Amino acid sequence: MKNLKELFEHQIKDLYSAETQLLKALPKMVKNASDSELKKAFESHLDETKEQKTRLEKIGQQLDIELGDEKCKAMEGLIKEAESFMDEAEDDDVMDAGLIAEAQRVEHYEISGYGTAVRYAKELGHKKIAEELQKTLDEEYNADNKLDKLAEGRLNKESIS
Repeated sequence: MKNLKELFEHQIKDLYSAETQLLKALPKMVKNASDSELKKAFESHLDETKEQKTRLEKIGQQLDIELGDEKCKAMEGLIKEAESFMDEAEDDDVMDAGLIAEAQRVEHYEISGYGTAVRYAKELGHKKIAEELQKTLDEEYNADNKLDKLAEGRLNKESIS
């Protein structure tokens, strides 16, 4: 990469790969969650992730960049870690508390990526694209906050015994 434009394009491709991988992983998290509110939170984020992927596809078209030829290794690792945890958890309450932790790792990665992409878009003069990326960034923050509330509300406490 020789300049910020190329770095920005790389970031968009990486985010697209991350969202694509997450679309495949979230249904397994829904299936493994036992708490109904947690299931709803994952289902809601699955719907949001579909919209976020579509948003990135539109951005790719606007920038004339080919999406899909990049593999986000970080998301791949986060998903593998979550799958490993799901295979090991033996108690429903522990599963729910751990799923929140795994999902928040994913959210924090996405928050970092989208925050960077918003900044690069602004610096490159892509105001409308920055606004679209900011929508996704806001959704990621909201998802993280929902997970925090579920964990603090009762799910972590239920997994203590």
